[in-house]
Amino acid sequence: MNSQNQKQLITWQESLISSLDVGVVVINQNFEVEAWNQFMVNHTGSELEEVLNNSLFSAASEIDEKWFRNKCRAVFELQTPVFIIWEQQEYLFEMKVARPITSPVENMYQNVTILPIVNNDGNVTKVCILVYDVTDQALAKIRIQGLNQQLKQISRIDGLTGLYNRRFWQERFELEYKLTFRTRSPISIIILDIDHFKRVNDNYGHQAGDTVIKTVAKIIMEQTRETDMSGRFGGEEFVSILPDTTKDNARILAERIRVAAENKLIQYEMFEIKVTLSVGVAEFDEQYTTPSQWLEAADKALYTAKNSGRNQTVIA
Repeated sequence: MNSQNQKQLITWQESLISSLDVGVVVINQNFEVEAWNQFMVNHTGSELEEVLNNSLFSAASEIDEKWFRNKCRAVFELQTPVFIIWEQQEYLFEMKVARPITSPVENMYQNVTILPIVNNDGNVTKVCILVYDVTDQALAKIRIQGLNQQLKQISRIDGLTGLYNRRFWQERFELEYKLTFRTRSPISIIILDIDHFKRVNDNYGHQAGDTVIKTVAKIIMEQTRETDMSGRFGGEEFVSILPDTTKDNARILAERIRVAAENKLIQYEMFEIKVTLSVGVAEFDEQYTTPSQWLEAADKALYTAKNSGRNQTVIA
């Protein structure tokens, strides 16, 4: 090939690389930049003349040098491509998104391919870094994941109180029962019921009743630990699983909730409403051969509390 044809070929190749809607960067074994196409210029703001023959890590200081050198070792030594996807690392080059006004994120999500460039001797002395803008795909996947998480959360949570709903709490309760039957670790459950709740609805209306239920749920959340699992079991009935808790310690917690509710003045429109709670406590016992037996023990303690004058805690 004569020099004129070779020059035309190089010009054609450079024109093609520059027109690609993909970032193209070529570096040598010293990690010096030998090619930097128009995509890179447009999205980084660095002109070819600024980065050419300079260290890649000077041109893109955001790249972790040690990490990237390790990534490229396989490309140089084994002559195998390396792929970096956005789920592993959001981007290699810090670039602004193509549509900054409409995009909810600031930086471009990228998939990156690092390819070996083999010379005539069969050695790899350069690698080509291809940078793909996958922001739209990444955001779509993130949105779907977020929606799935929201749906999962909605399926578990009681809409009025923010506590677990009965179905999910029951699933967790049965799981805890099976675990405890093997480990014999102390664990207790409590059942709480709002005393004379029907009077609240009759005297103030159902919206007032909802306000009371939400207030009691908030008190339960404030008084219980992160490891405890509380749920709304029925209309005005609440349940909590208390891991690593004996019946005596469960009674202390139940009393804190009961006293906090008794002392709370619930404001609804022009009304001030006071309520009390009755509580049943049951610690796990190996005599409970099914989860329902354990739950029934706490339920019987609750009804003992109600039949004994309400506003008190009873241990099964």
